[in-house]
Amino acid sequence: MAEMLRLKNLYIPTLKEDPADADIASHRLLLRSGMLRKTASGVYTFLPLGMRVLSKVENIVRQEMDATGAYEIMMPALQPSELWLESGRWDDYGPELMRLSDRHDRGFCLGPTHEELITALIRDELRSYKQLPLSLYQIQVKFRDEIRPRFGLLRSREFIMKDAYSFHDSQESLQKTYDDMSDAYGRICDRCALDWRAVEADSGQIGGKVTKEFMALAESGEAELVFCDCGYSANTEAGECLAHPTAHGEAELKKIETPGVHTIEDLAAFLDIPASSTVKALSGRDADDGLVVLFVPGTHEMNELKAQRAVPGFQLLTDEEMESFGLHKGSMGPVGLPDGARVIADTSLKGVPQWVVGANEEGFHYVGAAPGRDFMVDGWADLCVVQPGDACPECGCSLKGARGIEVSQVFQLGTKYSESMHATFLDKDGKEQPFIMGCYGVGITRMMAAIVEQHHDDAGIQWPLAVAPAHVCVIPLVVGDDEVQPKAEEIARACQRLGFEVAIDDRDERAGVKFADADLIGWPLQIIVGKRGLAEGKVEIKRRLTGERRDLQVDILPELLAFANRKMGNMNNGGVTIFSGMFDGEVQ
Repeated sequence: MAEMLRLKNLYIPTLKEDPADADIASHRLLLRSGMLRKTASGVYTFLPLGMRVLSKVENIVRQEMDATGAYEIMMPALQPSELWLESGRWDDYGPELMRLSDRHDRGFCLGPTHEELITALIRDELRSYKQLPLSLYQIQVKFRDEIRPRFGLLRSREFIMKDAYSFHDSQESLQKTYDDMSDAYGRICDRCALDWRAVEADSGQIGGKVTKEFMALAESGEAELVFCDCGYSANTEAGECLAHPTAHGEAELKKIETPGVHTIEDLAAFLDIPASSTVKALSGRDADDGLVVLFVPGTHEMNELKAQRAVPGFQLLTDEEMESFGLHKGSMGPVGLPDGARVIADTSLKGVPQWVVGANEEGFHYVGAAPGRDFMVDGWADLCVVQPGDACPECGCSLKGARGIEVSQVFQLGTKYSESMHATFLDKDGKEQPFIMGCYGVGITRMMAAIVEQHHDDAGIQWPLAVAPAHVCVIPLVVGDDEVQPKAEEIARACQRLGFEVAIDDRDERAGVKFADADLIGWPLQIIVGKRGLAEGKVEIKRRLTGERRDLQVDILPELLAFANRKMGNMNNGGVTIFSGMFDGEVQ
């Protein structure tokens, strides 16, 4: 039987007012409910109730990882620089990598992830295909030197993550584990009661070509998503963009004076045409320092990741660099570019016979600029950020939009790390082959914040039962007497015997303070014990998720709790329906 939480002796420094620097619900409420305290920018201390929630999320993740056949280990957070130099990421990772030196001037970093360490761990000891596949995972603190930590646990400099790594002798083996891990991640989201989507994503600094993110839908999310009723979904930075540019009716090339026109909105308004009939230009340099100008529909933004794939090494020009090439910001176009400039256009523009573009002269634009006649396109590529209203690449219907919080991601790494770090095994023919690897991460602290973002109201948090700091809070309105508190203690012990985790608010506080804190903290079920109710043989129960209240006879409370307890085995939705039968008349 779990120990009862006694609020009188528990460190729960709740706050009445919102902290000034807390911008989103999870940040405000986790601080106000006494679960977190800020130590430094992007660095937090977890207090007792916060630790209970965090441990429950960790245990859900641990159970699902164990079920896939993965084994738990623990690697050091302090990582030697030579491993990152081997993989090539010491310089590539960027300023987010926290670097430091010891007293002997040996370089180290505080790990944001552990691909290098896990590869070094197995390369000298995992030698035969007979030992494969192998999956290892850890739950550990990670570090990233965010330039601007914000949103509490969603963008912090120190965070807890589950990272798993798998090793294989074939792509087929990797695919199976990738699918198994994806299924496990879906179950984790379900057990944490998240409304989520798995979306196409970009692998970023981790590497690999196949990856997807698991997004908890929330207006506070930093990621923008598109999705379709057919089941397709993607992060807007990674999804294929099928824009709908429209042709301008002018067939002949005409140069038009456009004074004071510098933006697509200005141009569309000046010419009285839709923005979809305009074409936007962005200039940059390629890896060989050559001039490249990219063209995208006026309604869309360029995707820098896609641009760098289409033009390796692509970097946008500064205003000064543009001037050195004779280019004019807001008036660039494909006609009359400097000699040697390459033109790369978004594939959606292939079917547009005439473009409305800049004239490469300050205050002038062209209408009727025709590819192949007035200028040449050197290459076509998907260059745009996909957005709602674009065509679904799978069924062609119009995409819808949402925002999300990334809570986990799965990657097929291939041989990116095993080749660079010379991690090989002997195959069936006795030949050395690089390991084929996968990587799978869950943001434990981000998951905790995402749950609060989806489960809260104006009064506080509404924890799903599976991750709540306790299932039931018994609230005696009088303490130190010989009637109310003894009955509350009796009820609390009865809840414990039925298998519920129980808190009792035995603080000598006013009823209003106890009620406000109970809603703020988010206990799933509150049992309120007062003199007036006991005089009629009754207590009040309140379901935090819905706010439903019910007065009931004390003698039928055990039957109702036993009924709820029988449903405790089904926690696939985080236990959000466990107490529903106590209020909907299912049990009287």
